[in-house]
Formats: sequence, C-alpha cells, structure tokens
Amino acid sequence: MDATPIVPFFAASHALGFAWKHLTTEGMCTIGALCIVSVFSWTVMVTKARQLFLAVRAGKKFFKAYHATRDPLQIARSGEEFDGAPAYELYYAGAEELDYHLKNNPVHVTQTKSLTSSVPTATGAETDMLARQITTKISQASFDSVKVSLEGAATAQAQALEKGMIILSTAVAGGPFIGLFGTVWGVMETFSGIGIANAASLNAMAPGVAAALLATVAGLAVAIPAMFAYNYMVTSIRGITQELDTFASQYATALEHKYVDNRPAGEASRAYAMAHETFPALQPVTESAMAGRQAPRDGVLSEPARA
Repeated sequence: MDATPIVPFFAASHALGFAWKHLTTEGMCTIGALCIVSVFSWTVMVTKARQLFLAVRAGKKFFKAYHATRDPLQIARSGEEFDGAPAYELYYAGAEELDYHLKNNPVHVTQTKSLTSSVPTATGAETDMLARQITTKISQASFDSVKVSLEGAATAQAQALEKGMIILSTAVAGGPFIGLFGTVWGVMETFSGIGIANAASLNAMAPGVAAALLATVAGLAVAIPAMFAYNYMVTSIRGITQELDTFASQYATALEHKYVDNRPAGEASRAYAMAHETFPALQPVTESAMAGRQAPRDGVLSEPARA
C-alpha cells in the first residue's frame, strides 16, 4: 500500500510538535488570547446556527398557517404558537396592539341594506325591509399605533438575529492580526537572541522561527471557520429580515382592509344621522367612535328627498 498521501499529515504534526516544544512565553500569551477568541467564536456559531435553523423551520410553518386563514387575527385568537419564528413575533405584536384598540377605542360601523319583501301588502304593492349590521373597527389614528408596534417588532427581531455577529466579525478580522503580532514578536526575540550569542546559524534560528510561526497558524485557525460561518449567517439573516419586512407590509395591509374604518368624518356624520332617522331606537355612538367614519356604500339608504 502506498503511504505517500499520509506523509504530509505526519510531517505537519511533527512540525507543530517541534514548534510547540520551542514556544516562548510571548507565543504562549498570543495563542492563549486566540483560544479565548476561538471559544467565543464557536459559541456564537453554534447558538446562531441553531437560532437560524429554528427561525427558518418555524417561519415556514407560520407562513403556511397564516396564508391558510382568511381573517388576519385567526391565528392569535385560536392560540396557536410558532416559537422561534420572527414573523410570528411580529404578527403577535400587531395582533395584541390591534386587539387592545378594538376593546378600548372601538369604532362601530353601521351598515344598512334594503331587502325587498316578497309578501304582498293589502294594496298589492311590494315593500322594502331594512337590515342593519354593526361592525367593530378602529380609527386611522389607532391603526397608526398598530403600525408603530409592527415596526418596533420588526426592528427587535432583526436585532435579535444579528446579536453576537460582532464576535464573528472580530474573529475574522482580528484573528490573523493577533497571530501575526505573536509571530513578529517571536521572530524579533529569535534574532535578538542570535545577535546576543553571536551565533548566526540555521540550527540557532529554526526553533525560534518555527515557534513564532505557530502563532500565525493559530490565528488563521481561528479566523477561517469564523469567516465561512459569518458569510453564511449574514446571508441567512439578510434573507429573513427581508422576508420579515415584506410580511410586515402585507400584514398591515390585511389589518387595514379588515379592521380599519377609512371613511371621511363628514360622510360618517351623514350616515349616522340617516341611521337614526331610519332606526330611532338605535343606541347612540360616542363622538370618538364617530371620528373617521365614512358613508355606507352598497345598499345604504339614500338621503331623503326634501320638498
């Protein structure tokens, strides 16, 4: 069996062992600092990889459940949870804020429809029956608070995803320089010793130079894994945050269509007056609830003709 491919491995191991045996105090300090950086770097890589894996997996489940519903608040009202999904945290923050305004600052929208009765009267003429429907919504001012909460949740989730990435970038940028610092220091010590001993020979230089280069090897060993992990994680985080921003816009639009009363105040006042003319027993609505209403659309009683 040809043992040629194994020779470089053993040669490298012998070289590392030889350099380690002649390592100076300065080299030990440099490698010790690099070991500390490496521990922090690998801790971030493991925890961040787990966080991103859960975010992607839980996010897919959440989006599948969200797109299967017709009411944007159905998931929150059903109590279903998707832990680890940034989009779900944003969704829940918006749903919680909207639910607060629906309970504390409601706008009761009254819609009336004309239904033709099929029962003939004594004179044989057909009559119209009126149907009234009251929907609870929120004003545009309340919806502004919901949008602010969505923006805050999106920012918080982006910061949570990026947390700890500074350690990886520091390991990538600083690891080789720390190792280079140890190498330069070791080479300086080696040449200083040769100058003092007046013995400029290869045997005198080799141990010190080999030990000095070990610091550079350690710096590269710290930086290279951190570089690959950093590039992959930055790309993943960017994709998740872009997806989060897109979902925030879609979610806000869905909430506005379903739960926000966008009617002008003037039309709302006329609709309110006509509703009371038609339904005298209709309970009055507070002035704050009337703000931002607009006139009913299809099938709403028209303003009575004046003489």
